[in-house]
Amino acid sequence: MAQFFHPASNAFSRASIVTGIVLVGVALWVWAVVYRSPYSTEVNVVRHQPVPFSHEHHVSGLGLDCRYCHLSVEKSPFAGIPPTQVCMGCHAQIWKDSPILEPVRASFRSGQPLAWTRVHDLPDFVYFDHSIHIAKGVGCESCHGRVDQMPLMRKVKTLAMEFCLECHRQPAEQLRPRNEVFKFGDQVTHLSTDEGDELVRSYHVNVRQLTDCFVCHR
Repeated sequence: MAQFFHPASNAFSRASIVTGIVLVGVALWVWAVVYRSPYSTEVNVVRHQPVPFSHEHHVSGLGLDCRYCHLSVEKSPFAGIPPTQVCMGCHAQIWKDSPILEPVRASFRSGQPLAWTRVHDLPDFVYFDHSIHIAKGVGCESCHGRVDQMPLMRKVKTLAMEFCLECHRQPAEQLRPRNEVFKFGDQVTHLSTDEGDELVRSYHVNVRQLTDCFVCHR
């Protein structure tokens, strides 16, 4: 019987298989790079805002507490975007004629809220409650980074599922006394492992339950 395939077909088949495996590997590598890049995570990407608000100036320079602007952070799932009235509480007297603050004054006159662009915006299928995290001693810095050093707000953590699970699996490493939740950097007490474990117990944190799917996906 005549040979159906040319002998060179064996080499061609082996080369095709190797090439296919390499291409799949390269495709997966490219996907992983893009998935973890700022293009996808938006980490360190400064979003356009109607007013270039500086957390560094207001927090480090003026000493404002997070709760002064984020009014509902202790009692609501949503931290709250500050209403224009809060801004005008100061800027009716300070920099009251500054051109850069005209959008704030226009919002106050019209009653139309400023259209702030959310920097930390979780998917709709993820449930996150700020008030629970605050009550359990999770500092703002743990998720939002050193906002006291940000002239313009940006995301410094991916807020991906793996990021959340790192904390949920080892909560003792992230918890702090409640009076230090809204502090940053050197103002925060560095706790020992035993002190962290004691906070877990005193806050009644159910570590086993924290990794259940329903905690974040409801």
